[in-house]
Amino acid sequence: MGAKDLRRVTVVGVSGSGKSSVGRAIAERLDAPYVELDALHHGPGWTEATAEELRAQVEPWVARERWVIDGNYRNKIGDLVVVRADAVVWLDLPVRVWLPRLARRTFTRMLTREELWNGNREQLRFLVTERPNIFSWAWRSHRKNRRELEPWMAEHTDAQLVRLRSSGEVTRFLAELA
Repeated sequence: MGAKDLRRVTVVGVSGSGKSSVGRAIAERLDAPYVELDALHHGPGWTEATAEELRAQVEPWVARERWVIDGNYRNKIGDLVVVRADAVVWLDLPVRVWLPRLARRTFTRMLTREELWNGNREQLRFLVTERPNIFSWAWRSHRKNRRELEPWMAEHTDAQLVRLRSSGEVTRFLAELA
């Protein structure tokens, strides 16, 4: 599937896999609007949108002719995004790639007090008091994606699954879109 065939792309993967960076790069190459589902899901004070609230925020995005959406949230939005997508780009990178990225990103954000979405910032307490913390969340998501994503995609045959398993594959995929 070439860039001319892509109008609606969703990017999935674990925290630290590069969803946002890859999503922005795809959006730029396709000249399509881009949104992170995290920005829609996490309200001020880290309040989480309900399934109904999140669906209501995502529906106008998927109704557009062109978009790139990054994020998972299948547990809240079901197949709302995938049924409109031309492609699902799965960043299925090895743990040795995404775990150091996640650690670097998390600790850098803590030190710099970088605002993420809606005034939220990473906090040290999240590593000890939150259940699950970002690292256990990513590990569980990695295992769940490996177990469930391909069978789930087999039920949604209108969207092509693009499974990228290395940084090199990601680079080649983006180059092909340029």
